[in-house]
Amino acid sequence: MQTRTLGARGPKVSALGLGCMGMSEFYGAHTDAESLATLQRALELGVTFLDTADAYGPYTNEELVGRALRGHRDAVFLATKFGFVRDNKDPAARAIDGSPQHVRAACEASLRRLQVAHIDLYYLHRVDRSVPIEDTVGAMAQLVRAGKVRYLGLSEVTPQTLERAHRVHPITALQSEYSLWTRDPEQGELQACERLGIGFVPYSPLGRGFLSGAIQSPDDFAADDYRRNLPRFQGENFARNLALVEKVRVLARAKGCSAAQLALAWVLAQGEHIVPIPGTRRSRNLEENVGALAVQLDAADLAALEAVFPAGATAGARYTEAMMRLSGG
Repeated sequence: MQTRTLGARGPKVSALGLGCMGMSEFYGAHTDAESLATLQRALELGVTFLDTADAYGPYTNEELVGRALRGHRDAVFLATKFGFVRDNKDPAARAIDGSPQHVRAACEASLRRLQVAHIDLYYLHRVDRSVPIEDTVGAMAQLVRAGKVRYLGLSEVTPQTLERAHRVHPITALQSEYSLWTRDPEQGELQACERLGIGFVPYSPLGRGFLSGAIQSPDDFAADDYRRNLPRFQGENFARNLALVEKVRVLARAKGCSAAQLALAWVLAQGEHIVPIPGTRRSRNLEENVGALAVQLDAADLAALEAVFPAGATAGARYTEAMMRLSGG
């Protein structure tokens, strides 16, 4: 397995990670047995950078990952996140709490669910605008000093907030959505990470599965699939975006790889400080994703992708208005 370094002086991790969110909710029917088999297969393939969060499930995905870690803890670089507060009785309800008190309580709860003595990379999932980022990160830094967390990360923050946080305690990784169809981080986040020596971890590098080409109709989604509510997967936006993906599929065939592998190879080619974490609960998708590491893109390949899928070409917002209000800061 190829490795990359998170940040200028950070840890070495597998060049491709595994996002675990969809193993517990959001993307239709799932079984723990299938997810555990995929996690086991990830370890066999050398994918040891696992990403979860307390809010996934809600509050069950960490337990699942914890089960997979038994007997393998030392082989895994474990990342989890805190900040979202969810209600088991109303899973759609979301609040954000970045208070120092919640930092400490959330970490203890994650350690219990994961059944581990420490977390390798602990992210603030979203910024709490009612709490200075210095206070939140200061409390996170105390967890490092206590040996409960090794490295700190942030998710979906502006370059300005990233710099403020980095002055309080070194930030090892910034996680944000980034792919051929979500290019927002190119407006400052990627540059800030490179300047500050911070690793960049793209989530949804396959556009929530859309860039794989496997999704051909909104009817392909289960009734409870979260993507049904996202603007990019609705109406005319869906049709316009599908036409873009078809162009990627044509390039992939010429390259001798799948559309998913080409899309992942594009993300990997954007910088050595970038470690994408495509999510899946299926072993066959995991194996296909790992195959992207063998796809080498030259300048002509990158130019061809840019020509058919330029920044700003995607139709529709990436989240609902309510979720977009919780991003950034």
